[in-house]
Amino acid sequence: MAHPGFFQRQASARRNTSLLVFLFLTAVVLITLAVCLVGYFVTRSETSGQPFHYWLLSSHGLITAAAVVTLICMGSLIRWADLAGGGSRVAKMVGARPIDPDTRDSDERKLRNIVEEMAIASGVPVPELYLMDDETGINAFVAGYSPGSAVMVVTHGAITQLTRDELQGVVGHEFSHIFNGDMRLNVRLIALLSGILMIGQIGSFLLRASFYSGGRSTARNRDGRAQATMGILGIALFLIGYVGVFFGRLIQAAVSRQRENLADASSVQFTRNPEGIGGALFKIGLRSSYLDTTGHASDMNHMCFGEATRMKFTSLLASHPPIEQRINAIQPGLMARLKSRLRDTEPADDLRAATAGQRPSGASGFAGATAEVYSSVSGRRAASTNPIVATPDPGSAGVQKLSERVGTVSPEGEDFAIHLLRRLPSTFRGLLYTRAGAIQLCYALLINHLDQQQQTECLRLLPGHSLLGAQPDLLAKLVPALQSLGEAVRFPALELAMPALRKLDPEERAELIRNVRKLVDADNRITLFELALTSFLSRHLGVDADRAIPVRHNSYKPAMPALQRLLSLLARAGSSDSQQAESLYHEAMAGFPGNGSADTPMLSKVTMRQLQEALKVLNGLSPLLKPAVIDACGHCITYDGVIDVREYELMRLVADQMDCPMPPMTV
Repeated sequence: MAHPGFFQRQASARRNTSLLVFLFLTAVVLITLAVCLVGYFVTRSETSGQPFHYWLLSSHGLITAAAVVTLICMGSLIRWADLAGGGSRVAKMVGARPIDPDTRDSDERKLRNIVEEMAIASGVPVPELYLMDDETGINAFVAGYSPGSAVMVVTHGAITQLTRDELQGVVGHEFSHIFNGDMRLNVRLIALLSGILMIGQIGSFLLRASFYSGGRSTARNRDGRAQATMGILGIALFLIGYVGVFFGRLIQAAVSRQRENLADASSVQFTRNPEGIGGALFKIGLRSSYLDTTGHASDMNHMCFGEATRMKFTSLLASHPPIEQRINAIQPGLMARLKSRLRDTEPADDLRAATAGQRPSGASGFAGATAEVYSSVSGRRAASTNPIVATPDPGSAGVQKLSERVGTVSPEGEDFAIHLLRRLPSTFRGLLYTRAGAIQLCYALLINHLDQQQQTECLRLLPGHSLLGAQPDLLAKLVPALQSLGEAVRFPALELAMPALRKLDPEERAELIRNVRKLVDADNRITLFELALTSFLSRHLGVDADRAIPVRHNSYKPAMPALQRLLSLLARAGSSDSQQAESLYHEAMAGFPGNGSADTPMLSKVTMRQLQEALKVLNGLSPLLKPAVIDACGHCITYDGVIDVREYELMRLVADQMDCPMPPMTV
């Protein structure tokens, strides 16, 4: 069965969001009716035994229903507001600490190197990394509202007990969740379930209150009947609330299992190494993935790589398929190979314990498991020196269907990332991890092609500021490195700097964007890279950086003027003369239904403002309509068999503004 592509997974995530909202509203209605039914029986003597449907429309019924809906909505809104801080708020909620980008700990550096390689190879900003120091279980999750604001949280057990290949498999799994649009859905699930849980919590409070008052009362207490009524009401609300949570978690688990299977398959696709993620899952089965140091484990269960909490009715409420099922789904026979490798490496006493069916303390998946486990060792590909400026093979399917590369990690892209990271001077790379260094990188990217005098004149345009102003000492380290590394390093360096740039507060972000625009406007002209840089910073650091762009168009018809502008520009960029450009433009436009040459002729000029407006319109297309746009752009830039830097930057601009992670265009 074909593995679903990036755009199909994005469309599926949107459908799942709509389905969950519908199911949440259904749960609210049913819980409201159940509470009203309890209220009806409690007040039946006061309402002369009128039928329930009449009571429901009375003042008693309407007030009860309004109170229940208000409480559920308040519970969800309070948690929603609590999680408004995005991924970093979720990470702090479970007690995770940020990993210092310049950490000296070998396990933390191993994780950071893997994440940076995969981010560059996939074309997404590097997520912020957090570590749960006190968690010995093997687990991880990603959180955030958009790929550009994602954080990845990993347990101490994961970075210390997994080999590099296994940890890479886990990271690939989590990157799949970033690509697939699962993060926003996961955070919403936490908020929605908190609202449903509110009724049960109120019932529990009333139940405790009735027992507490009952213990202090005497036989002469005239309020005994009221206390009994409060206790009965508390029990009823407690049961209604937690039955609602049971079914809520049932729905949550069903949706989560489907996404976990998809993420496992994507991890294999990204890493080209099934034994990596298979070995990580095998170790979870031998040991544990539970989060024991946080009270939010049940809330986070659907977000994690493995089960985060022990629960009853595991076959119904588990957010992940059984470990053995997940391993065999990755590759048939992999489970047997891992068990065989365990037998070959374990002492005889441990093997006898395994064959006797003994289970170590804390093991969660396999009978007969021991503490020392399989370690996967696989050969790595030699790093390639492929540049980002490539000469594509005209017969390559990857070139013909550029959309198939979106949201993926190819072996060539991974080799490019490994080679590039090795080329970066340690001082240069270290500066990208600091706020000051990341800010100065943005300035250096715009002035490194100028001579010393021109650089000085441009930097005078920036207002003085201890952090956001020009810092000559840092620029003196960044500019020469950029000049020697070449243009291919520009966007990868920016991606490495994104965790530091996201630590700026909103006012500092806005000032940085203003400063960048001042440098861009200094020569009264704007290059494609300058446009790509300013658009990238606005998209990922602007006030709407975390806002999901809603689907506004389910057909190409309203977007045809935007396509006309975009493809007119790309056709000129991908051809050497006007006649060839005209032909290329019509070939690209021919792929869109209902398009006529007379209706959408090629434009002789497209301004940068018009291009930005066009990209905003195209980002409002349904996910399933975007691949044709990416492929039409790809047809233009690969027409002459060469992807030069200018064409790559234009393609990168288009993909980024349409929320399509574009890996390095190496072949």
